[in-house]
Amino acid sequence: MIPTDPADEHRVVAGTFGERVRGVTPGGWDAPTPVAEWAARDVVRHLLEWLPPFLAAGGDVALPPGPSVDDDPVAAWEQHAAAVQEVLDDPASAATTFAHPRLPAMPLPRAVSQFYTADVFMHTWDLARATGQDDRLDEDRCRELYEAMVDIEEVLRGSGQYGPAVPVPADAGWQERMVGFIGRDPGWRPPG
Repeated sequence: MIPTDPADEHRVVAGTFGERVRGVTPGGWDAPTPVAEWAARDVVRHLLEWLPPFLAAGGDVALPPGPSVDDDPVAAWEQHAAAVQEVLDDPASAATTFAHPRLPAMPLPRAVSQFYTADVFMHTWDLARATGQDDRLDEDRCRELYEAMVDIEEVLRGSGQYGPAVPVPADAGWQERMVGFIGRDPGWRPPG
């Protein structure tokens, strides 16, 4: 079970993603992923590149730059995850209002949890599946995310961040439903 406290949640989710990052073989960083036109390295790149401007725009939080994903994806992820964890572990963050121009105001830890940690969780499947690692996700968390996203499907699809849903069987598990909802084929396997 994944904790609900944003700092503890990130610690667990980012830790699992970090295990998958460290599990990629040296030649595996160029492996194709379930996300069209992304290689495994691009999954890490995506998570590192969108969060800093998001935090800067809504919370005036600056994450320190780290190693290049192209040079060392493992070091890049580890530095980034530690920097995010430091923000969440800082008691002052709980009192910081995140006021992004396109979102309602909310506590900074909630914004990180709702938008970023959830993204890390979902992309764990992409990286694991692309690189032949354990791609099982917490079923309870998959259900929570799926049910929350279904309620705002039109907004999500309109954002351009999610592809068309991939149909899954009526008796599919929560992970398969979530993966299909975000536009991935749950049966996707690397070519060859």
